[in-house]
Amino acid sequence: MSVTRKKGKVVLSYHDALITYDDVELLEGPYWLNDTIIGFYLEYLEKEKYADTNVCFIRPEVTQCLKLSEVGELPAFLDPLEFKEKDLVIMPLNDCEDPNLPGGSHWSLLAYSKPEKTFYHIDSSAGSNQQAARALTFKLSQYLDKNSLCEFKTINSLQQSNSYDCGVFVLCNIDNIVPHALRYKTLENVNQIKEFEVSKKRHDIKSLIKALAGF
Repeated sequence: MSVTRKKGKVVLSYHDALITYDDVELLEGPYWLNDTIIGFYLEYLEKEKYADTNVCFIRPEVTQCLKLSEVGELPAFLDPLEFKEKDLVIMPLNDCEDPNLPGGSHWSLLAYSKPEKTFYHIDSSAGSNQQAARALTFKLSQYLDKNSLCEFKTINSLQQSNSYDCGVFVLCNIDNIVPHALRYKTLENVNQIKEFEVSKKRHDIKSLIKALAGF
């Protein structure tokens, strides 16, 4: 798939995801992955790989809305997703705090394990999104049960060696923790992702887009 001379044109419409050649170019790196690419991959996992499971994949733009909303506003976002009934909830989290600005500068992963009543945070740049993850955990805990707050735990992650692969790490960490949670009903003792998984993920996502688009 060549992205030259086709910027801005749609290459794939997949359920609620609309991928342009500009988005595909981000996968060629070294570029920061945007909401569109991350949201597309969650859409794919939800509709294809984990369609018959009780896992909820919350899109990045929805996670951002949750961050910036009051607790009383959360049911409007989460009740339609049946958040309280899901065994596992996956939430890509960025560090943007300005509702007037898109994106941010760093992605990490927040996951909720219902059997453990625990939120787990995985960050490829340890500590960078800790405050945002804790704040969102507290807010979501109140939504789930105002009388009994959930635990918050950090899962150690392979650390990125550059400033632009955080989104790739998020996708790899999702691939890593979901099967573990489904098998063991916990995110304790999950193994860390490997460097080779990160290094090939951009190519894998691009190949997936090409296959779905019929290239």
